Amino acid sequence: MADKRDAPTAAVVVGPDGIVSGWSEGGRLLLGWTAEDTVGRPVADLLVDPPPPGFPEGLGDGPTGLVLLRHRDGSAVDAVVTAHPLSGPEGRAMGHVMTVQRWGRRPVIADRAFEQSPFALGVYDPELRFLWINASSGRVIAHSEDQVLGRKYREVLPEFDRTLFPERDDKPYTDALAQVARTGEPTRLITVFRPRGSDYANAWATSIWPVRDAEGRVRAIANWGFDMSAEYWARQRLLILNEASGGIGRTLDVIGTARELATTPVPGFVDLVSVDLFDEVLRGEEPPSGFPFAPGETLTLTRAARHSTKEDTGQVPAPVTHAPGSVAARCMAAGTSMVELSAGPGQGGEWAFGPGLAADPAHWPPGNPVIDESIATEGLTGRITVPLRARGALLGVVAFSRVERPEAFTADDLILAEELTAKAAVAIDNARRYSRERTTALTLQRALLPQGLPVQEAVEVASRYLPGGTGTEVGGDWFDVIPLSGARVALVVGDVVGHGLHASASMGRLRTAVRTLADVDLPPDELLTHLDDLVLHLAGELRPTGDVQPTGESGATCLYTVYDPVSRHLTLASAGHPLPLIISQDGTRTPVPVQPGPPLGIGGLPFEATELELPEGSLLALYTDGLVQSRELDVDQRTAELQRALNHPTASLETLGDTVMDAMLPGRRTDDAALLLVRTHALDPHHVADWDVEPDTAQVPRARKLAVDQVDAWGLEEAAFVTELVVSELVTNAIRYGEPPIRLRLIRDTSLICEVSDASNTAPHMRRARAFDEGGRGLLLVAQLTQGWGTRHTTDGKTIWCAQNLPWPEPH
Repeated sequence: MADKRDAPTAAVVVGPDGIVSGWSEGGRLLLGWTAEDTVGRPVADLLVDPPPPGFPEGLGDGPTGLVLLRHRDGSAVDAVVTAHPLSGPEGRAMGHVMTVQRWGRRPVIADRAFEQSPFALGVYDPELRFLWINASSGRVIAHSEDQVLGRKYREVLPEFDRTLFPERDDKPYTDALAQVARTGEPTRLITVFRPRGSDYANAWATSIWPVRDAEGRVRAIANWGFDMSAEYWARQRLLILNEASGGIGRTLDVIGTARELATTPVPGFVDLVSVDLFDEVLRGEEPPSGFPFAPGETLTLTRAARHSTKEDTGQVPAPVTHAPGSVAARCMAAGTSMVELSAGPGQGGEWAFGPGLAADPAHWPPGNPVIDESIATEGLTGRITVPLRARGALLGVVAFSRVERPEAFTADDLILAEELTAKAAVAIDNARRYSRERTTALTLQRALLPQGLPVQEAVEVASRYLPGGTGTEVGGDWFDVIPLSGARVALVVGDVVGHGLHASASMGRLRTAVRTLADVDLPPDELLTHLDDLVLHLAGELRPTGDVQPTGESGATCLYTVYDPVSRHLTLASAGHPLPLIISQDGTRTPVPVQPGPPLGIGGLPFEATELELPEGSLLALYTDGLVQSRELDVDQRTAELQRALNHPTASLETLGDTVMDAMLPGRRTDDAALLLVRTHALDPHHVADWDVEPDTAQVPRARKLAVDQVDAWGLEEAAFVTELVVSELVTNAIRYGEPPIRLRLIRDTSLICEVSDASNTAPHMRRARAFDEGGRGLLLVAQLTQGWGTRHTTDGKTIWCAQNLPWPEPH
């Protein structure tokens, strides 16, 4: 008996009158009618619907469209009818021979070809009921054709009604079939599923297309599939490695890089990653040499990152111990990776070409995989432990674990884990080296900045310095507060262009040079001119020779200001540096009518100084450009933001400094920033006394008496004797060697200052008198009796000054 799957074909002989005169066995198999049932009856009785006009003559010679035939059991059968006319002698018409096949059946040879195809083939009706599958498809879905015919796809294969990897936004395969049935548009896709009885997820390239009748109606849905697991998983591994190349090592921060390593392979590769590092690596120090513990000793590392599909503790470093016999310790000691599986890997299935091949024991390196059922108690199905090594040094260990997915690791998975770890190890070591260099540069930078600002009666000061964010080298910003003669104070802020150790070292040289020049008491514009010459000189010494490149201060800027609390005058000059913000107590901004000069190291261009009279209690903000730089806003807008942040007249400078930094630098910084806040004070007029002195030595006693009387009036009687001596010496020298007009001034500040001014530019020199010399002891005496003395040149002469410390409290 013929197999019912051999596509039975009915042969029917119909006379010219439409009466059936012959009926084949195929007719019985196809429609259930026997020859006794049909011969002698009109062929039209076999039709469900009324016959078309001229039937069967109207069919012509060849297959027709779809015809509904009546089955003996009362059901309708979709069929394709072919009519061949019969002719007798002299061409007389004798009727037709009709062949009838069920719709969807092909000749046997075609059936055999599709049945034996290595591709999985299937045909379904528009409601997704199985009409036909070939043997390959049956093996993939683990069902025979008899088991699925007439059943709905979702009923037979419910696992295809959901995605295996929701995180990838995969479309359920059943939805794709339904979409083609609904729209009539073919589609192609890659679907990932786990065949029944397999430990591995397979990837299939599939095409789905509609099957239409002669009128174009969708009568069925067909599909074919090809297992491309090897290619698919190889591509997925490449995608993960590509993501790792762009995602690991972006921060130049050890903890951040460890976190990037932990998050990159989850969830595409594994469910859980932990990264353990030596403490030395976290501190930026050299990692331990050799294996860092003796036999029997427990090793303590720091869990730098841990990330899983359900939790993320990558930002909470915590200590973690590894016993000497643990897998992690053994991997670190041997320098080799280890794969643990909770159970022996099963076969990948007949069609799992990729995973099945990679799971072959011949592809595993020696010693792998290790079957350890105990890891199941930790909720793991598998774990790959890889030592973290870079440039021959052991940095720590990484564990890649699978928790939820049942797929066993393959030899290719081990290669991927080692590649990820190798990329991350270099990035972590780079971050460690950078951290060490940055810490060194930052330590140098902070050591070269003022460790404490001097107490001044003239001003109240507060400062802030913030280095650039992680991933940015330390720059060369600096600030300084320098006490000057006459109760004045110099306020300085500067910036060396560039980053790193050389910028910090350059900053230190410039700060020292500014302090040295400030001791000479030069006006701001002259001081910047001398500083410019010094930078040019240093740049010439550092001119490159061979492979040595200059790392000098040629890109430096500097703002130098001098505030005099007696006159409340502020004198300033800028070498390419932003001008200060000056805000009065009522919140109004005082304009600074001067243009910044060229940066230091240009040479040949002048610097312009300007002088302002400030109201008492004015607020000055001296800053570097790192405070106002922004990619979104221009400098004027950022300066306006700074002014708004400073508009808190009653706030203390310390509070104001925090407010400004929070407002101006809320996020990631690309440059360091320095801020010097200054609130000016005016010296009490009663603490200043001055007199004109006639250029006659007879006036010296008078000058001594005026000074002593004033010191007594200030309640500083204990300073009267020294004051009398130094006034006598300085006034006498001015009368003998100077030029009128001559002026004596006493200032009571944190020290008692005595100044004698004249119109001569000749500076006195202190020399040591020999035993029998009659002169030469004056300035030596002044220097020995006071705590400081010096000469200050002005546009109309010079001033000789000296200062005595005041151990006595100021009277109230």
